[in-house]
Amino acid sequence: MLRIESVEPGSYAADLALQAGDRLVAINHREIDDLIDYHQAIGAQQLDFEVLRQDDELWQLRLEKVADEDIGLELEHPQPNQCGNKCLFCFVHQLPKGLRRTLYIKDEDYRFSYLYGSYITLSNLQEADLQRIIQQQLSPLYISVHATDDKVRETLLGCPAPPIMPLLRRLTAAGIELHCQIVLCPEYNTGAVLQQSIDDLAELFPQLVSLAVVPVGLTRHRQGLPELRTLTQEEAAQALQLIHACQQKYLQQKAGRFVFAADEIYLQAEKEFPELNEYEDLAQLENGVGLIPQFRLQAEEVLLEAEELDLQRVTLVTGYSFAGELQTFVQRLSLRTGVELQVVPIENQFFGTQVTVTGLLSGNDLLQQLQGRDLGAAVLLPDVLLKEGGQLLLDDLTLDDLCERLQVPVLPVESTPWGVLDGLEQLADGPIDIIRC
Repeated sequence: MLRIESVEPGSYAADLALQAGDRLVAINHREIDDLIDYHQAIGAQQLDFEVLRQDDELWQLRLEKVADEDIGLELEHPQPNQCGNKCLFCFVHQLPKGLRRTLYIKDEDYRFSYLYGSYITLSNLQEADLQRIIQQQLSPLYISVHATDDKVRETLLGCPAPPIMPLLRRLTAAGIELHCQIVLCPEYNTGAVLQQSIDDLAELFPQLVSLAVVPVGLTRHRQGLPELRTLTQEEAAQALQLIHACQQKYLQQKAGRFVFAADEIYLQAEKEFPELNEYEDLAQLENGVGLIPQFRLQAEEVLLEAEELDLQRVTLVTGYSFAGELQTFVQRLSLRTGVELQVVPIENQFFGTQVTVTGLLSGNDLLQQLQGRDLGAAVLLPDVLLKEGGQLLLDDLTLDDLCERLQVPVLPVESTPWGVLDGLEQLADGPIDIIRC
């Protein structure tokens, strides 16, 4: 059974008189034990529910709806299976003390991989889990491989782990699509080890759909952890050379490039990005692969549509790694709109200056580096800085806190060229509810 946490007003579920506290027993005679069962069941057009009410009365309900349409229920969330790995590069181990408890959760749960696209190592997968994945066709899954050489992989994971290739072969042979990643750590899985890993994984293409190579990210909070460093410019360039050679080989042999480098590696190597079409279907976009080329394409679209706006100065914040790209775009956007746009790159003091991505900036770093500046009419804040669906920043400061301390409106916007333009248009239209202050 699965407990109902809330019911969306006006939804199908509300029409059925379902309430928070009721429990879903079955849908179409299929027992509902967790969110996976629920999501796989509600795609049908006709749904027969068994619901245990709070007074222990068992209801049987029928619903006709559009296939795959949501019915308006928020259900209890499973507690994730905990990760027992001690990865050399684990970001959770590099967090400072005093953050909210949820940030310290290390999940290693195939359910979360299926539902949300989170990466898992398969190191704690039981036979019953494998059978469920295959029987229910829980696909795609997202797998952190790091190395197909089992000894190297165990070193990186910091613990014994089952051989990875037999697991991947079993899953792909059963029809499960996989997306994989390699976190590139100098002196561990670069060079020949990286080449072997890419070639081994490419054997499973196209059922293993894509492979992302991403650079290791390190914070300043590594006391007591194994010695590790980031890629040098030369090492990043060598990794790109290897990846590009693999892409050309697989494009001829397999009709797909298969392996892609994260944007951060191009920035570290100071190399030009490929054209957007070379990222094919952008399968690893959420993993930071192809974001900047996509941003550039959208920027051109926005600049064609942008018009003059009745607005003065506006400040945009970003991380250091993206500052140059954003500055290039807003200079041109300023000419189109007549709005003076100021880009302020924020140095990450919270995690350390080696962390340069926008999504890991803290509220206190924003305050310390924005206070005392002429911020103009408002600050546009990339929504990647906020807890999903909420108003909290990484260190639990809120948008209201920022607004009060900075003494200007703070408007969260989508982290795209369209998001920037939408934010400016909202500001030009006057005060609206989502602008804080």
